[in-house]
Amino acid sequence: MPTVLTALIDKQDNFEVVRDQIAALINLNQAAQVILATAAAEPDPSLWKLRVFTERAQPWEQVLNEPEKPLAEQDLSPIVNVWYENGTFPEAQGDTVKRQAHTATYNVDVYGFGIDQDVVGGGHIPGDLTAVRNATRGIRLVRNILMAAENIYLQLRNKDGAALGPGVWQRWVQSITSFQPDLASESAHAVIGIRLALRVTFNEYSPQVDESNALETVHVDVQRASDGMLIVDAEYDFT
Repeated sequence: MPTVLTALIDKQDNFEVVRDQIAALINLNQAAQVILATAAAEPDPSLWKLRVFTERAQPWEQVLNEPEKPLAEQDLSPIVNVWYENGTFPEAQGDTVKRQAHTATYNVDVYGFGIDQDVVGGGHIPGDLTAVRNATRGIRLVRNILMAAENIYLQLRNKDGAALGPGVWQRWVQSITSFQPDLASESAHAVIGIRLALRVTFNEYSPQVDESNALETVHVDVQRASDGMLIVDAEYDFT
């Protein structure tokens, strides 16, 4: 007779925790970089600014859908979108009961924006050139943040090496690739994307038997509908 889990699955899996940690590290560090640039009297501290999101399908819409503004009032700082692509579970790294190694690939997409600008005295700066420069600057910041010595384990281990949460084993940049976003409509903005694929290996954990709350009674009646879909009628008594 089948048994069921007696505890509510009320948690995040670690691939979600790691994704959010990647985004948090980028966001916290870009803010710190702006402060450092200001303290160093850099002419334009906003060159260190990034806008960070997770799991967005079309993050560039935030810029393209804004009402028309004078160029000087537009925020063309790069947008960063962190999202989980896939993961594998090597059988030799873990067990069938509690812990499984999860090697995941996260895409960190950086979008640079630009608008054609006339130059005083003649000529102009193409918007696509500005977009490329902004995207390149953004991916440079992202790569340096994620591969910094402080982030060897994405700060998910204690200073003594003890695992915290997912217990990250390794992070590594697999590739950096430029791409052209698929814009749904014409826009005055030029948009260029650069993707950093980050491979991270960490632990996933499975629910364990709770001996203190032994399962007493389960009655399960399994039938199939005419289209083959399972219909389950179950009665549980955990007395």
